[in-house]
Parts: sequence; structure tokens; C-alpha cells
Amino acid sequence: MNVKEISFIRRQKAFQTKNSLFSFGQFGLFILMLLNAVNGLSASKPQQKDSIQSDFIFPLQGKHVHSSCLTELPNGDLLACWFEGSGERHANDVVINGARLKKGETAWSKPFLLADTPGNPDCNPILFVDHQNRLHLIWLVVVANRWETSILKTRISTDYLKDGAPNWSWQDIILLQPGNEFATTVEAKFKELKSPELAWAEYAPQYEKMIVEAAQDPIKRQLGWMGRIKPLLLDNDRILLPLYSDGFNLSLVAISDDSGDNWKASLPIVGRGNIQPTLLQKQNGEIVAYMRDNGDAPGQIFTATSNDNGNSWTAASKTDIPNPGSSVDALALTDGSWLMICNDLEQGRNRLSLYRSANEGENWTKVYTLENLQDKKGGFSYPSIIQTKDGSVQISYSYSVEGSNTIKHVCIPPNLLTNNKK
Repeated sequence: MNVKEISFIRRQKAFQTKNSLFSFGQFGLFILMLLNAVNGLSASKPQQKDSIQSDFIFPLQGKHVHSSCLTELPNGDLLACWFEGSGERHANDVVINGARLKKGETAWSKPFLLADTPGNPDCNPILFVDHQNRLHLIWLVVVANRWETSILKTRISTDYLKDGAPNWSWQDIILLQPGNEFATTVEAKFKELKSPELAWAEYAPQYEKMIVEAAQDPIKRQLGWMGRIKPLLLDNDRILLPLYSDGFNLSLVAISDDSGDNWKASLPIVGRGNIQPTLLQKQNGEIVAYMRDNGDAPGQIFTATSNDNGNSWTAASKTDIPNPGSSVDALALTDGSWLMICNDLEQGRNRLSLYRSANEGENWTKVYTLENLQDKKGGFSYPSIIQTKDGSVQISYSYSVEGSNTIKHVCIPPNLLTNNKK
């Protein structure tokens, strides 16, 4: 049994303790011009429209900074967010910070505060602009220093194009109410999964029984849903916000049909450790989720699909792309191809790579390695990827080397996204 499996089993046993609330060559020109273009660049260098640009959003420093998210504003500015403090769920000084990159400029603004719940860690922020051009910030507040009791908070702004932090006009919590069908779906989907191998063959029946029993409790079903990745906005004005639970160790989608004023829960995306989904939509309307592997070996990115606008999902299955238990993000480009950014290792977060699919996820080909630290004395993880109106691909991710940390930003101009489909 490897380290990830042992850690996972311990976490699931804690979930059921009685004293716990939870007792239970594809791009062609793209590849050639990418080589050696990402690393070593700084914000002080002039931007070149025919080369990849990278910069630190703020200088390297000692605090823990993690889980960034990018969004483009209607005026072409970029807004970034991340959480920052002395740790994560056990550090009550963790806050949500942000910074702005004005259209046409090369340097990010000084960071500013986006959210702070005094006495509680604020983590995993998400920024997006809805169909009405309102800016949303969604993040989780860790209650009692446990992921399993986290709650989602949300803020909305219509005054966000000025310098500094947006003026927030509305704030609330997102409290989902998964019903009894959540429990029956968990039980049914577990029966569809392939039998596990190695150590998990013995442990899986106990684990699945524990999760099924926990799913019967309406309190446990409501608490601990967390976000990480940007939502998918459908053409019918529906918003699909991907969520996950460290208690149930699976995922679901929060659904809004009124621009984020109200939310309901989808049925769960069931697997053995499929968390932190990113969502893409095929041209035929099918929605595909890709997820971090927080379960049994070998570590590989999970996937699942929905044919009813995110209401219900197939059981999660593994792709052939390695995953060390680290967040992934994906993007459907305007030319119809898909990009995925991930740590394509079974252990460690010292390599960050970009993959491309020319057939909507049927096959993926690695096209570039953004970061690769051979001595493993660092990490590059929790990426966010978007395409802006000018066709550029914008990426941010946590950057940590020998105790110094920041959020790194990479811009791939549209002329490097030449699509040589095969």
C-alpha cells in the first residue's frame, strides 16, 4: 500500500469515528515555438505577441499561497485570486487575495484583499463573470479546521472594473440539499465500478459501505462541499459549478438557472476518490468531467459524463493520464480542440504539463511541459486555464521552490495555437 492509499484510508476512518461529526507533434508550430519559451521570463520584460510570456503575479515570498483562479472581465482585464496565509485548513489567518492585470499592460497590480472570515481559514476561491456580466467570487470557509465541515460563501459585484478590489453588492452562503436520491445513487454507482486490485481489493467493500451509510444522513450530505475549478456556463443560461467532498471522497455539481442566485445539487459523480472536477461540453451537448485521483493506485485522472445538462452522471472511470492526487483543469478552445493542464506523475507535483485533444477527449497528447523540477524540491500545481476574447490562453498556478512561493501566470498568444489536427 503506497503513501497516498494509507493517507486516504486514515482520512476515511476519521470520517466514521464516533467523536466526529462525520462518523461515518500535435500542435505543429505550437510545439516548436513553445520549447524553452515559458521558464525564465519576468513581468519586467516587454510582451511579445509571437512568444509565450510568463511572470509572477507577486514576488516570491514565504507565506503559503495556493489554489488560484483566473477570469477575464468585460473590458479585457484579467482578475486573479488565490488563498494566502500560514497554512491551509489549520491556519485561521488564511484569506482570499486578488490582483488585476489591465488589458495591454505587462505588470500585475499589487495584491488586494477579496475576502476574510475572521477566525476561520478562507480557501479555494473561484472567480467568474455570469451571463449578466456580474462578477462572482465563490470560496470555502473551513469550520472547526476540517475540510469535511466547510461551507461555501459567495459574493457578487457589478462594480469591479476600477482599480483594487471589487465593490461587493451581495453576499450569501451556498447550502446544497442533496436528497435521498443522493444515497441511492451512491450505492448503485459503487456496484458499477470495476473491482479494485491490490490492497484496495480488501479495503474497498468496507470503504463503500461506510460511504453509503454516511450518505443516508441529511446533515452529512449538506456539509463539506467545496469548490476548486471555474464553472461551466451553458448556452441556456445554466451555470454548472463543480464541487467535491473530502468526506465522501467524490464529486457533484451545483446547478443554477438564475445566474447564481439559487443553487441545487446534481446527483453525485461516484468513484473511489474522484474529486475537484473540471467540466467541458462537447458539441453534441454531452458534458465531460475530469477529476483528481484521491483514491486507489494507480493514480490516474478520472472522467465521467452527463447527458442531461449536469443533472446526473456516469460512474467515474480512470483515463490513462497519470495523476499524483493533484488538481487538474481543462479548457475547450474556440477552434474545437481541448486543452488540459495537470501534474502528469503518479507521485509528486514537480512537473506540470499541457495536453491537447483534437477529438473532444477521446485521445489526449502531451504537447508541452510547463515546469519540470528534477530534484523535486518544489511544486507547481492547482492550475487555472482560460481562453480570453483575443484568443490567448491564460494560465495560473501555484509556484513553490525551496520554501519561496507565488502564483505564476503564463500567456500563450493565439498565433501559437495553430491547430494541426490529425
